[in-house]
Amino acid sequence: MEGKYVLALDQGTTSSRAIVFDRGGNIVSTAQKEFRQIYPQPGWVEHNPQEIWSTQAGVAAEAVVRAGLNGGSIHALGITNQRETTIVWDRDTGLPVYNAIVWQDRRTADFCAELKARGLEGAVRAKTGLPIDAYFSATKIRWILDNVAGARDRAKQGKLAFGTVDSWLIWNFTRHNTHATDVTNASRTMLFNIHTLDWDDELLAELDIPRSMMPQVKPSSGLYDATKTTVFASRIPIAGVAGDQHAALFGQMCTTPGMVKNTYGTGCFLVMNTGDKPIESRNNLVTTIAWQIDGKTTYALEGSIFIGGAVVQWLRDGLGIIKQAADIEALAASVPHSDGVFLVPAFAGLGAPHWNPHARGTLFGATRGTTAAHIARAALDSIAHQSFDVLKAMEADAGQPITELRVDGGAVENNLLMQFQADLLGVDVVRPRVTETTALGAAYLAGLATGYWDGLDEVRDQWQLDRRFTPALDSEEMARHRAGWQRAVSAAMMWAAA
Repeated sequence: MEGKYVLALDQGTTSSRAIVFDRGGNIVSTAQKEFRQIYPQPGWVEHNPQEIWSTQAGVAAEAVVRAGLNGGSIHALGITNQRETTIVWDRDTGLPVYNAIVWQDRRTADFCAELKARGLEGAVRAKTGLPIDAYFSATKIRWILDNVAGARDRAKQGKLAFGTVDSWLIWNFTRHNTHATDVTNASRTMLFNIHTLDWDDELLAELDIPRSMMPQVKPSSGLYDATKTTVFASRIPIAGVAGDQHAALFGQMCTTPGMVKNTYGTGCFLVMNTGDKPIESRNNLVTTIAWQIDGKTTYALEGSIFIGGAVVQWLRDGLGIIKQAADIEALAASVPHSDGVFLVPAFAGLGAPHWNPHARGTLFGATRGTTAAHIARAALDSIAHQSFDVLKAMEADAGQPITELRVDGGAVENNLLMQFQADLLGVDVVRPRVTETTALGAAYLAGLATGYWDGLDEVRDQWQLDRRFTPALDSEEMARHRAGWQRAVSAAMMWAAA
């Protein structure tokens, strides 16, 4: 493999990125480009699929050139992507029939309420591991078929294709030759049976979605096709595909049941490897597929927190108490604690495990002595408290305690937050040297499928520690923090119910 590299495409909600990795799992070069966010109505969020494709193809070529390489130097290509975002296109022309409806979009919330009223929640959760929600792809597909002129008739004639963003990229990179997705992205559509590992005919019929629209479902690590575009002169095998949180779990090498990672981004996404059997959550978490490699399917539990790093953005943009997001650590560290102040950042409701869409952001315990530093400290604390809530729900569902938490995402550079997270949990919080774990996971999946790496043991050995945060505060003090947080969350939900 001398002189060979793996290219990972990380197609996110606000930008397309590409990273070249070497055999040691080190970053060789990166490229990134943002694209437009389209808001046609309140609660609606769309992307232009052609812009997704053009930006992703552009940064793929740019990252390779920046590394001083060409397509012939790329051994394999891996793709990871924003999940649930829905694209429907014409098989003959290759053109989308409507904009991509983004995972954040809430236009189908009323239809989801109708499905629940018809008593379908239990069946959907049993088959897919998911609650009925506008978050997932199924009702977005239905909306396009119902609202784009002629779309339903063309779909019934087999002329339309559906895909999440990974499928759209594969379709374009292969010049319309391959219509495929992987099991992780399929498991986020609300149409895929995570037990039979196939599209569910009953759910397709219930939503009146023709099976002919659905992509072929493949393993997360395996050969899909090879690139056939002018982006690269050489044909590069597309060999690894996974949704972003699944790829991050793999990139963190959480390959043993019970291992957990938390991605601290705008929100927080906690995922636990649960092994070869899906665990049905009794604590409002999502049951999903972690990945499929060598014919073996690994399952996971996932909990989503709506407001993580976004609370820091609010302090910067909304309150103006910091100039840059990075300033929060020094400000919060200027006081020993929040002095009894608790901030519940329910700006978009509360996610897992509370799932209260009506809750709103609330600040408790403020006095005349409360300063910007105390509010900053309470804001950081809130990220750790919300993560604690989800992790305890995971422990209850899995029937086992976590032994450490692996972390990634932009906020993990904040040592104060990471230390408080360890103190709260009473277990080590572990930060890797390479924090681009989402792209790294996609690279590993592609490289393993093509023999770039010899096996899981080789890539597992590449995981390197940057810093380990060990609990330092006594349990009684942490219990007081937890009691205050729980009071604050209860009060926020009572306010919402009033």
